[in-house]
Amino acid sequence: MNYQKERQEIIEYGKALVTEQLTTGTGGNISLFIPEEQVMLISPSGIPYQDIELTDVVVLDLEGNILEGTRKPSSEYEMHKIFYKKNPEIRAVVHTHSDYATSVACLQKEIPPLHYIIGSVGRSVRCCAYKTFGTQALAEEAYQVMGANKGILLGNHGVLTVGTDLSEAFSIAKDIEFLAKLYVRSATLGEPVLLSEAELDVVVKKFKTYGQITN
Repeated sequence: MNYQKERQEIIEYGKALVTEQLTTGTGGNISLFIPEEQVMLISPSGIPYQDIELTDVVVLDLEGNILEGTRKPSSEYEMHKIFYKKNPEIRAVVHTHSDYATSVACLQKEIPPLHYIIGSVGRSVRCCAYKTFGTQALAEEAYQVMGANKGILLGNHGVLTVGTDLSEAFSIAKDIEFLAKLYVRSATLGEPVLLSEAELDVVVKKFKTYGQITN
């Protein structure tokens, strides 16, 4: 069995989706891309995260052909692979159904820049139009709306994030849920005061060098 380290990483972050309250049941999915071999590993469809074993993780090429595994891959594999095919910087994709972010997605609204944490995502958290889950139409819509951002809301569906590794993509999914919670709660009190364009310029720039930078 190949890619044991990557399989284990998908399993651990899958469990974290539940413990961090970013999804429930079997909702959402996680994938990794190995550019040297042009393969992606993705969580299986319909198996509770706490029950997924190494052999359940599915290995596919970027044409959707299963290379390793007997399980059915996540129904959203099209939405994952489009990012790997079109953006060479992306190595991980995370999809969640977190409560507050999904609530905003059901309004088909974007999350405006009401807190500096928005800088980890972009200048706002955009929301794409609703498309049927598991379709190429959803994949293309998500890719177009994502642009240079690191995460979006999927209209009437959930959240999608990307990163250079699973740690980044997962962290951004948590940030979006935090931002959505602030947006929903602050909007009940009044009109949130948004960051200015100049203030956004600063935070977006700072997030490009945030954390431990290695050579």
